[in-house]
Amino acid sequence: MSDHQPDWVATCHPDIRFILDYWHEKRAGRAMPKRSDVDPAEISRYLPYITLVDVVPDARRFVYRLVGTMEVALRGRDPTGCSIAEAYFGRSVETVMLKYQTVCDTCAPFYEVDDFQVVDRYVNEENIFVPFSDDGETVNKIMVFSINRDLHDTLS
Repeated sequence: MSDHQPDWVATCHPDIRFILDYWHEKRAGRAMPKRSDVDPAEISRYLPYITLVDVVPDARRFVYRLVGTMEVALRGRDPTGCSIAEAYFGRSVETVMLKYQTVCDTCAPFYEVDDFQVVDRYVNEENIFVPFSDDGETVNKIMVFSINRDLHDTLS
């Protein structure tokens, strides 16, 4: 991979940049790191905002493996064990599935800023999706780190 950074790196939240830099460090010259390359103690302050998703070879496609405590609080429930299609958090199931599929297709990080409405409020998210691979070629896990703002209070 070249040293060229995408334009968004200059303007993204510093915590997003930290997670991206950490992922690059753990790649150690490979296309993608293994999930086992990540030491949770090294990113402990970020864990409440992290979601880990398994990429599975069946109709479920993407399954929540672990959902951080702040992500659970924002969602109002813990989707661990559910497929993304069953328990997505975003604008629509199609847009959310496309984000995960893009990471699988490109084997590269995916960054976004997204505003959407959930049942009773608006949410603003800044997300980084980073892939992991046990074989260096196929994405088998995706870690998502989110900076979220519940816009309920700001719109009232």
